[in-house]
Amino acid sequence: MISVEEARQRILDAMSLQPAEVVGIAEAHRRYLADDVIARVTQPPVSVSAMDGYAVRAADVASVPADLSCIGEAPAGQAFDGRIAAGETVRIFTGGPLPDGADAIVIQEDTERHGDRVTVREGVGPGRYVRPAGLDFRAGDIGLPAGRRLTARDIGLAAAMNVPWLSVRRRPRIALLATGDEIVRPGEPIGDSQIVSSNALALAALIDGVGGIPVDLGIARDNEASLRQIADGVRGADFLVTLGGASVGDHDLVQSVLGDEGLDVGFWRIAMRPGKPLMFGSMRGIPMLGLPGNPVSSLVCGLIFLYPAIRAMLGLQDRLDLPVTAVLGSDLGENDRRQDYLRANLERRDNGELCATPFNRQDSSMLSFLANASCLIVRPPHAPPAKAGDRVDILLLEHHEIGI
Repeated sequence: MISVEEARQRILDAMSLQPAEVVGIAEAHRRYLADDVIARVTQPPVSVSAMDGYAVRAADVASVPADLSCIGEAPAGQAFDGRIAAGETVRIFTGGPLPDGADAIVIQEDTERHGDRVTVREGVGPGRYVRPAGLDFRAGDIGLPAGRRLTARDIGLAAAMNVPWLSVRRRPRIALLATGDEIVRPGEPIGDSQIVSSNALALAALIDGVGGIPVDLGIARDNEASLRQIADGVRGADFLVTLGGASVGDHDLVQSVLGDEGLDVGFWRIAMRPGKPLMFGSMRGIPMLGLPGNPVSSLVCGLIFLYPAIRAMLGLQDRLDLPVTAVLGSDLGENDRRQDYLRANLERRDNGELCATPFNRQDSSMLSFLANASCLIVRPPHAPPAKAGDRVDILLLEHHEIGI
């Protein structure tokens, strides 16, 4: 068995960066930028009013009340064609271009108007209620950096910068191949010795959450013909993930059958729990990850190995190495030679400290505990016994895009 760290590094080293593609801004939400987004315009393009009121020369209202002559208007999108001289003002509205000669805005609440005469009751200094040209950004500014996952706010900013097309990383296509006579899809008739398959749907959600495209190849039955037929679906995929059939047994045909189809196994079996029977290699030049059949093992291995692999394909750094710690809520015994990932509840104590309490059952078939867990407690191989209150490393299950 190899360590989790060695397995992760070997998988990451085998990943290739996805090429860039250009998409319309309306299709770019949640995509990863391949290039910086550079503003094509200056915003605002000229100095504009931040309020409804009157454009003035600050020197004319240094002493109030001040009586000014209103010589025109400047609504949003229309500039006053002229220049303000001493003792003059222009009616202006929010977003209206600041007239030549003006350097401040008096809000309308601080004025009284009678015909073309305006009395200013409150003085203002230069620049008051004025949004200068380029306040938000200027043409040529980098508004959004490469590698950023585009949010709704980012889409709005790119649109404001007059960028209709964006260069993003192509979403990797991840083929999912479930195996086994014992599994059926949700809603299908269930035989006496069968169970409902949850792994493919859960992994598809994980893949979509991190930025890939899940491609469901269906369920391969425990016979060579079924495996060979469905394995043909890997064509056009960037990554193949098999679910179940990775261990050695009478019905575990993935290694033997797919080996004849071009599977080259790099390593098999990881010193971790849950998830010991994990396989990695390549299939016809495409990276291939064989995940365990137990639902908890499958999802935990998906978080530890598949999640960072997809991020690497998108040109992103591995985020699972970010240190997060908590104190234990209950005692733990000595660990064996496998790195342990314990499902646990997380709460914040009155002193602000995070406290992780592991469930008393950690069976890898119990998906309900994983669904209700807040985090995974990470215990290194041969970790000594730990007492409640000791500090441990944790993985926050809702901290990542996948939100498993």
